[in-house]
Formats: sequence, C-alpha cells, structure tokens
Amino acid sequence: MAGLTSRWIKAALTALACVIAPPGFAADPYAGYVMGYFTESPGSTANDYGLHLAYSTDGLNWTPLNNNNAVLYPKLGQPGLRDPFILRKNDGTFVVMATNMTGTDFANSNSEYIHVWDSADLRTFTNERLARLNTSGMHTWAPEAFYDASRGQYGVIWSGNATSTYHQIFVNYTSDFVNFGASQVYFYPGFSPLDATMHTHNGVNYLYYKRESDNKLMGARSSNVNPRTFDGTTYSGPVGTTVIEAPIVLKKNTENRWYLYGDSYVPVNGEFYVWESTDITSGTWTAVDKKYYTQPLNSKHATVTPVTQAELDKLVAAWGNPTWNRIKSFNFGDHYVRHSALQGRIDPYPFDPYRDSQWRIVPGLADSSGVSFESVNYPGQYLRHSNFNVVLNPNDNTSTFKADATFYKVAGLADATWSSFRSYNFPSMYLRHANFVLRIDPISTALEKQDATFNVVR
Repeated sequence: MAGLTSRWIKAALTALACVIAPPGFAADPYAGYVMGYFTESPGSTANDYGLHLAYSTDGLNWTPLNNNNAVLYPKLGQPGLRDPFILRKNDGTFVVMATNMTGTDFANSNSEYIHVWDSADLRTFTNERLARLNTSGMHTWAPEAFYDASRGQYGVIWSGNATSTYHQIFVNYTSDFVNFGASQVYFYPGFSPLDATMHTHNGVNYLYYKRESDNKLMGARSSNVNPRTFDGTTYSGPVGTTVIEAPIVLKKNTENRWYLYGDSYVPVNGEFYVWESTDITSGTWTAVDKKYYTQPLNSKHATVTPVTQAELDKLVAAWGNPTWNRIKSFNFGDHYVRHSALQGRIDPYPFDPYRDSQWRIVPGLADSSGVSFESVNYPGQYLRHSNFNVVLNPNDNTSTFKADATFYKVAGLADATWSSFRSYNFPSMYLRHANFVLRIDPISTALEKQDATFNVVR
C-alpha cells in the first residue's frame, strides 16, 4: 500500500509539473522569470547590442545579471542584435532568436536572416546560426515563436515590410529551428502591425501587437493558431498614451494576473510601461504605477520566460547580482536619485549619463551600522550633507565628512516596506527631496514623509 501511495503521489506531482511546464517537459513549478533585452539610453552611452539578462520573482521588479553587461554577442551576420526572444521548447531547453541588426540603421536593415542559438540553461549558448526566413528582400524584425500542437511544429512569427507603407506578420514553421518552411502571411488586420507576440491561456490564443498608425498596442484572439485566424478578431486596445511597441504578455506564476509590457521610444528612448489585468479575456488593462515596477537599467524590446527556482539560482550563481544599486523615489515613482553638477537630486528615468544614478551602498563611514552612498562613476566620492543640502564630494577622511556622509536606513516613513535614511549627526533629520533636490530636514507632514521615502533597487 505504501508503494502504491508513493507511486500515486509521484504521478500526481508529474502531472502537475506538466500543467505548469510546456508540453512534454516535466519540471519543478516556476518560481520566477528571466528577461532578455538589449540596451540603449537617451544619449546613447548605454547602447549595447548584445543579449542581456535580468531576473524577477514577481514579474515587476527586475535585477540585471552580469552587472547589466551582455552575456552573448553574435559572431555571424551583423555583429549585434535587437529584439531578442527566448522560448522554452517542449524538451525543456531554450532557443534564442533575435533580429539580425546592429544599432539603429533601420533604413538599411533588410536582412532576410535572423540570429538563432540553442541553450540548455541560459548560461551557455551553442550552435549559433543564421536562419533565412524569406527570399523577398524583406527585413525580418522581432522574431518570436510558439508551439502549434496541431502541426507538431513551432511557428516563428516576424514583422516584414510587405510594402513600402505597411508591415505584415509572417510565419515560418520548423521542427528544429534549423530547417524552416517557406514564409507565409500570418496576420494582417487591414492595417500595418508590428512586433507580434503570442500568449495562450485556457485554450484561447492571444496575439498582441503594435498598430503602426497610432503607435498603440492592440490584442486579437483565436481558438486556434492557424495563419490568418487572428485577422478580424481585435478585442483589446488601443493601449498606451505615448508611442508604444514590443508588447510582452506575462502571466504571474502564482495567480490569474497578467502584465502587459510595452516599450516606448518617444518622447524618451528606453522606458517600459506596464498594465495589468485579472481577466485576460476582457481585453481591459489598467496602468501600473511606475513606483511598483523597476525595469532593468536601459533595457529595450524585451522578452520574458518563466524559470524554476533551481534555474534561477544557477543563473545568479553564474552571472552574479549587480555591484551597485539605484534609489527610487516613493512619490515620484519614475524618479531616481542621481548626482548632477555635484548636486544630489532625483530625475525621471531614463537619462544620461545613466551612471550618475548608480551607487555602492557601503558601511557608514562614521558608523558601520549605518550606510554611505559612494558614486559608481566617481569612486571615492560620496553623498554628504553640507548646510543641509546633499552634494557629491570626495572623501577627505575627516570626521566631519564621515559624519555628514553617514545615514541610518530605517523603515520608510510613508511606507514601511520602503526605506528612509536618518542623518547620523543630525538624528532628527532625514534625507528627502524638495523641488527634486536632495537635502536633510526634520520630517513631520505627510508630504514630507513621502519625500523622505525611497526604494533601493537594482
């Protein structure tokens, strides 16, 4: 009887794993997510066209791996990539695809090829190849893939310039991501779409994309994934209040909650927006306040795939957490602490030089139980208060400087899950922003408490 019970439990756990994981792949339940992306910043100082990776346990707050440096660059085709996509295949391994283009020369980017790699673990990448998806001279932008069970093949969808005035979404079918069938039109709703992404839930398939006429996100749905079945099925959108592209649909591992990510490049390049829904069938999305999510620094056109705890642990062990932090404002959720002209302040993300917002939070110079904020791009210089204003100065090793540059991290005055920083030598005063400039002040009002509350992120 004990043997039967043991076998029954094992079978039940295996069945559960197969529900959580892709068809044919039995694994532990997913515990987090990996994001792949390339990087750009408004002044181009962060432009890097390799594959970058970050992780999250909640789908909203992301930690870059490898100090936000790329983990992979192409050796074939163009020396860079854009628009990476990571798919977990049915055998549990991954395939990585990307647009075969370096930089922003979109006018001369008519590559018929995409970059492709295999990976067992997102720590090693093998079998690099170029896959030719069309022979018509079209560019093959933003490749993504899904499994079509009715065909027993994967469909690779991509944005092609069908004419000089509009795109269509094309598909090539493959069993091995080496040999591909001929391209065919997959989706054309009667206007130009771009950056299609597929999500399936409870037997219904959802295709989200950018509508180029107004640069907003739209959603279509179908009971099957055959070509052209999404054409007349728009059910969601327009989503977005600015120029938005590169949608991602992410379902939380632990509940029926979805996040829709979009990448904006106007009025500023490299800013993610997020919306949420508890019912993807409704097509209704609610904007998430930027203070509740943190995108990887300078990330562009991302992809997300769920991973197990074991996979996540191995990724962090291989690539490491950042050696720096960023500090987010509570009441201006898109603003981060930075230095500018030696003045401490908060400014809206993204900006250049982006390293102005990176800090090494070290043991307090005057008391190791406190903290001090050392600049990453000006090593040896710290935030300290001077005449109650907070400035960036080199450590002169005096007791006065050390005291001025030391703060005690305490529960956030406006939200105990965040943090506030009390001055070491003026214990009734806290670090806060006023008119976006950092200073120390006594805190009493609700607004002052918000000004003095921050989140330490990466």
